[in-house]
Amino acid sequence: MPSVTGIVLAGGQSRRLGRDKAVETIVGQPMLHRVFDRIRPVCDDISVVVSDDARADNLPIPADVLVITDKYPGKGSLGGIYSGLIASPGEYGLVVACDMPFLNISLLEEILKLGADVDVCVPVISGRPEPTHALYSKNCVPYIKAQLDDDDLKITRFFNKVKVHYISEDASRSIDPQLHSFFNINRQGDLDEALALASQGL
Repeated sequence: MPSVTGIVLAGGQSRRLGRDKAVETIVGQPMLHRVFDRIRPVCDDISVVVSDDARADNLPIPADVLVITDKYPGKGSLGGIYSGLIASPGEYGLVVACDMPFLNISLLEEILKLGADVDVCVPVISGRPEPTHALYSKNCVPYIKAQLDDDDLKITRFFNKVKVHYISEDASRSIDPQLHSFFNINRQGDLDEALALASQGL
């Protein structure tokens, strides 16, 4: 596998939760650190994409994590993926969101293995791709930029222009039966559930 940078998207404003979910504590650890720890074993280096310098100053970012400021602030996850890919040293970017506390290392390894010869490797859950839990090559950059310049923020729109491997839900479940890797936190109820799952050792 060519070099892979783990790209954590942390530019959101957590409007539905009402406070910064990246710093919410799960089993004594900020969620952002938990995400870093989950991807560190499978990546050559790690980056975090933030909306601006002020956002970075308010996050507990370890010294070994490269901080990337969003080149297209306000343009959602697609802007974050673009910013991460162009600034990261790796030939590929393993993109995850900062609010996914139960990333499954074995599933991430499978994504890297299946994505070695394509431009995008993405799991499909309930019939829909999971683009913020996926691998992207730098070949995607010009297509993403064209979308951003057109203000077309649907991540999967450019997929028909590059080589994509879709991982079936059954294949993901064979590794992560409950699909906890895709659990993300938007509201207080999600956070409460995450705390309960984490207390059980997940």
